[in-house]
Formats: sequence, structure tokens, C-alpha cells
Amino acid sequence: MRTHGKRLRTLVTQYDRKTEFPPGEAVALVKKNANAKFNETVEAHIRLGIDPKKSDQNVRGTVLLPHGTGQVVRVIAFAKGDKAKEATEAGADIIGDQDLIDKVKGGFTDFDIAVATPDMMASVGKELGRILATKMPNPKAGTVSANIGAAIRDIKAGKVEFRIDKSAIIHTIVGKASFEEEQLLENVTTLLDAIARARPAAAKGTYLRSVTLTSTMGPGVKVDPNRLKAPA
Repeated sequence: MRTHGKRLRTLVTQYDRKTEFPPGEAVALVKKNANAKFNETVEAHIRLGIDPKKSDQNVRGTVLLPHGTGQVVRVIAFAKGDKAKEATEAGADIIGDQDLIDKVKGGFTDFDIAVATPDMMASVGKELGRILATKMPNPKAGTVSANIGAAIRDIKAGKVEFRIDKSAIIHTIVGKASFEEEQLLENVTTLLDAIARARPAAAKGTYLRSVTLTSTMGPGVKVDPNRLKAPA
């Protein structure tokens, strides 16, 4: 049986874990509980009232968090010619075409997100499909774009992807514990607004089932979905 450390056991006694708090109070609790010896990441876990097995109820999209994620994102760009120059100017960490494909095939994994221009996708998909897996550039995630410079700038500025897992839950980051409460709150509500707009037409009943905020080393804090800007 898994046992939690003394620090976590102490934190969970300081509030009612079954209570759904107003968003502002939930953010304040998460920040208070993020007392590890490093700047913890704040995460959002959102359960949706959809059937993930049905293709017409898939929820996936991207959102640019107004205050960013607080993380340094390493981006590689599959591009050539003028588009490679555009990617360089936008701040991509590594840029290339076939040489970059070969580097990734050789085992290079020191990056967080891969982007590509449309003309590179035939080669990238054929040679790196299984290797990149979930990191494969995808138009739905905004990582395949003819305007690759803008795509890279958005990612560096705090653009995140959200998508449901097999349990109809979205897991994503919304900032750092060092952020001001107002910044975290605005990031959370911006994320929820984007998820609300991505509601499938086939979804019935309550769409936003539950929202939980937590930090890397902290306990989860439930948020009252009815107090968020996104509709329940």
C-alpha cells in the first residue's frame, strides 16, 4: 500500500479535500501548499462528461496562456530554406530538414516540442512517425504550420495543448507556484474557456464534471465548476 510523506499528510489536514472551492480560493490553497524546495509546477486536471471512445466526442485543442507556463520549452523545427531562417528568428532551438530527421532517428531526444512546415511532413511522418509518437507535429496542435515563426513564438510564449485521455480527463499545466494568484487564476479561466469552446456537438449532459488544481508536490484542490467562466 502506498504511503504519503509527513509533509503531504500534514497539508491535507489543513483543508477539506471534498469541498469544491471558488477558483480564487483554490488557487490560493495550491500556492500555500506548494512549499517544496523548488518552484513547483501548477497543474489542472479536468474531467469531462463525454465518451472518449466515440470519435465525434474527441476534445483536443490549444490555448495561449496569458501569463505563460513559466517553463523553458525546447523546440525543434523541421524546415528548410526561408522557413528555416524564419524558425531561427522565432527562437527555435534546433532547425533542420533531413539532417534533423537523421539526428532524431539516431536517438536525439533533448527537446519538448517538434514543429514542422507542411512540405516537411511527408518525410517527417514516414521516417519519424513511431519515434516521435505523441511529439509528432500535428495541425490540430498548431505544430504544423506554413507560418512556422508564429507557431514557435506562441509555443515559447506559453501555448499549451489539451486533449482528453482514455478516461475523458485533460491533464495540463497552468503555470508555476511562484506566479501571482491573479496570474494563475487568469491562466486557469483562459484554459477552461478554451475547453468549453471545444465542446463536441455530440456531448450531452454536464460537460465540465470536475476540475482539480494541484502542484508538483502538493495535494489536489477541487474547484467549483459552477464558479468558473466556462459553462458546466
